[in-house]
Amino acid sequence: MFFKKRAKPESPVLHVTDQDFAELVEGSSGLSIVDFWAPWCAPCRLMGPILDEIARDYADEDVTVVKVNTETAQRSAERFGIRSIPTLIFFKDGEPLFEMVGLVPKPVLEREIGQLI
Repeated sequence: MFFKKRAKPESPVLHVTDQDFAELVEGSSGLSIVDFWAPWCAPCRLMGPILDEIARDYADEDVTVVKVNTETAQRSAERFGIRSIPTLIFFKDGEPLFEMVGLVPKPVLEREIGQLI
């Protein structure tokens, strides 16, 4: 007997470029967690599923997870001085608050989100 694997719900993560960064991040209200990453970066790939869960868990809390590929959005990465990836920058109502560099466990992200919302 075969069973169909149930599909995971789509993650509400936004993928932005240099062209729409200002509109989708700096022009937004609420909390945005911006992940500067690259496809070749192993810690970035490990961070992906954690951010997908955060995006799903906090979708109703006015929290948006945004991914910026540093390979294709180099101006945005330079603008924020990204030197190591993954780097997460937390924005509140379009203003950058602080950043976290490296692989961040989900409980740490949840703690920070809880303090900001």
